Amino acid sequence: MRLFAILSTLVLCFTSLAQETSYQSLLLDKSLTDNSNAIVRLDEMKINLLATNKMTYVVKQVTTVLNKDGNSFATNRLAYDKEQKIKSLDVFVYDKLGKELDHIKKKDFKDISAVDGFSLYTDDRLLVNNYIPTSYPYTISFNYTIETSDTGFFPPWYFLSNYKVSVEKSYYSITFANEELKPEIKEFNLESITVSKKEERRKIVYEASNIQAIKSESLGPAFRDVVPRLKVRLNTFNLKGEEAQVKDWKDMGAWMNNALLKDRAVLDVATIAKAKDLVAGVDDALEKAKIIYKYVQDNTRYISVQIGIGGWKPIRAIDVDRVKYGDCKGLSNYTYALLKAVDVPSYYTVIHAGNRQVDFDADFAALQGNHAILAIPYNDKYYWIDCTSQVHPFGFVGDFTDDRKALVVKPEGGEIVNTVAYINEDNYQFIKAEYTLNSSGDISGNATISTKGIQYDNRFKLERASEDDVLKHYKSYWSAINNLKVDKYSFENDRDKVIFKEKVDLQATNYASMSGNRILFAVNAFNNNGYVPDRYRNRKLSFEIQRGYLDEDEFVIQLPEGFTIEAIPTEKSIDTDFGTYQVFIEEDKEANSISYKRKLLLKKGVYPKEKYADYRNFRKQTARADNAQIVLVKK
Repeated sequence: MRLFAILSTLVLCFTSLAQETSYQSLLLDKSLTDNSNAIVRLDEMKINLLATNKMTYVVKQVTTVLNKDGNSFATNRLAYDKEQKIKSLDVFVYDKLGKELDHIKKKDFKDISAVDGFSLYTDDRLLVNNYIPTSYPYTISFNYTIETSDTGFFPPWYFLSNYKVSVEKSYYSITFANEELKPEIKEFNLESITVSKKEERRKIVYEASNIQAIKSESLGPAFRDVVPRLKVRLNTFNLKGEEAQVKDWKDMGAWMNNALLKDRAVLDVATIAKAKDLVAGVDDALEKAKIIYKYVQDNTRYISVQIGIGGWKPIRAIDVDRVKYGDCKGLSNYTYALLKAVDVPSYYTVIHAGNRQVDFDADFAALQGNHAILAIPYNDKYYWIDCTSQVHPFGFVGDFTDDRKALVVKPEGGEIVNTVAYINEDNYQFIKAEYTLNSSGDISGNATISTKGIQYDNRFKLERASEDDVLKHYKSYWSAINNLKVDKYSFENDRDKVIFKEKVDLQATNYASMSGNRILFAVNAFNNNGYVPDRYRNRKLSFEIQRGYLDEDEFVIQLPEGFTIEAIPTEKSIDTDFGTYQVFIEEDKEANSISYKRKLLLKKGVYPKEKYADYRNFRKQTARADNAQIVLVKK
């Protein structure tokens, strides 16, 4: 018995030692610590798919945090709602030797509403715990089990979770109760890692190890476009109690139309009559649509609703009409109902919204998207409207939903369509300006700025800004002008042509530099673009110019009396794969003035990493030319 007790004690000691040793962080592989803020020692998800409306997944993520920049792993969050339940949850923290420092249990987590800053109604909740480290490195083990009836949003898998994070071991498995539940899996960028895939009876397993960290790079592609990952879908799934059978996007659209949108676009008789009165005497469908869109903008406001199926099913149009607010789904459906009342066809559209363009995968019909807009067919093209915006002109969606594949929901089924694209010359800015330079180096003058496309989107909000914010904007925009003072400004917003015009009167002391009997100044006062991309000795990623743009400038500069030009920049023309640049400066001796004309075109595109140095050189040349100075000397 004594021998048995001794052996038992030794086993416990060795087990404890093995546990501590496995999480020590002193002998980590250097290939994993290079360029890393954290090393994921184990990233494991085991999914058990029991039915179309029952799934569990067990997650274990063990991460060694090397420095304070890796501390995002010290904040552990887990979402839940009525359909998604947390069955177990705990966190263990270990020091650099692998010794346990803390055990954080489910009851230690703070339970908060998952309000995103926009949602007025939501039943999503978060359990949150913030561990505060006292030294580095440390290791944190996050463990939980989820049980859910929602299988529409199937857990995807990222073999790397972020930039500057490496992975020692990655394990992802799906076990399914029968062959009808076997999921479809689409693989992305797996060629960049060593990964094994095993398909056993009713089980699929992916394993990878020793995945080195990658660093973000200026102008690099989106993280999701370069990282190795898996996307997973079921042909038959459940979403908040609604079951769907979906093989392709046509099926997905038909299900949304029949299950989510059915009977949601009903309006009362009085509202239908009001809509018809609004367009009385107008025959053209597009003109009717503009009138209805403006009515919605003037009479509703946006809120977010994320309760149960309400996260996907719009509020009834009759209810939006009564309360005068709704989320993107509710307002799009309401506008659809009003357009239908005046015999204008439109289609509810689901899309990935945000400044970074994200496409629906045309070959993989999985639930996705975070926003709803409307598509209005007219003369063989679509006009797109965002019904949550109270300020955008009709048919202009800006950079929030431009140039990306979206799901257009039609009665006969869904269709993947690309939204309107604002590319290169579409994003136009023209600055016409005059300014006078005096013998003390001060300037005074005026500038008119006209913008279209995404450049319009970036500037038209100025008309609703406070005076303080407008003045701050111009001081930032013209930061190269010392001691800037804006005397007067006015705005003109042509919503039909989608052109925004700014007129600004200004002055500034000491714009030019004085050197004895000479004056030195940069002739390009109003669009001096000094941007030069970061330098990389060994660029790893391709680079992207999003959308592109065209800037044109025409300035007339009145020179001070008693001075003559000693040095003036030469005409310059640059033509590259990425864009073009032209500048032309001409002296008018009779008028004692200078005419300056400039043109910069950047072309949308994704370019190979091998061309990055050429692009950087192009921007160095344009920055140098924009900052070129004229030297005046006293007669």
